[in-house]
Amino acid sequence: MSDRLDTLCAELSLTAVAHDYATLADEAAKKKLSFIAYLERVLSAEAALRAERSRQMLVKLATLPTAKTLEQFDFEAAAGVPKARIDELAGLAFVERRENVILLGPSGTGKTHLAIALALRATERGCKVRFITAADLVLQLEKARREERYEQYLKRAILGPRLLIIDEIGYLPLRKEQADLFFQVVAKRYEQGSMILTSNLSFGDWEEIFDGNAALTSAMLDRLLHHAHVIQIRGDSYRLRQARQSGLIGGQQKL
Repeated sequence: MSDRLDTLCAELSLTAVAHDYATLADEAAKKKLSFIAYLERVLSAEAALRAERSRQMLVKLATLPTAKTLEQFDFEAAAGVPKARIDELAGLAFVERRENVILLGPSGTGKTHLAIALALRATERGCKVRFITAADLVLQLEKARREERYEQYLKRAILGPRLLIIDEIGYLPLRKEQADLFFQVVAKRYEQGSMILTSNLSFGDWEEIFDGNAALTSAMLDRLLHHAHVIQIRGDSYRLRQARQSGLIGGQQKL
């Protein structure tokens, strides 16, 4: 009987059922569960396994640089981070409403950690997510255009994810052609899908990033901010605080 059940489970790709049916049957017999209750337990085990596999695949496709969670974030140390607003965003209603989240603040204040943590929450809800730095994004866009697969790249990598995270806007200035490509990403995503963006610069300095093009920067910010949650993070670099506490840098050094 067990060989036949194992064969049927293999044919139907019921991995968890094959692994758990005997154990669950023993438990059901001891607890005198009904056949329906036993069947529910077996199918629940299969559903849980498939959900976990799906989540793992979504995390892999998201290309996150590391795994960071909100539970790991030290809100007490990062006093400039508004915990109540982050907790609200963690409910992911902004993704359902196709709104944006923009995290602004000095380097080392936790912007990327928060972006990754929100991305992981989204994958847990079954959302397709993609994480990329601004520098890598424009390089990939340029490469796709050179190889004459620009439209395919936009459809797959830009419009495909429900949540697109663009990290480190402002660390490297963009040339005119790169600024134009970045604007196209924002224009394509406008009211079509949510984005999380992080930057160490205030909006007033973004024109300098985008080749000094005031018109392009204004049009881009108009689209980004139309449906947006702007989180202004203040405070010192978390990494430098740790270095100071550990004695790696002098206590009087300014951060």
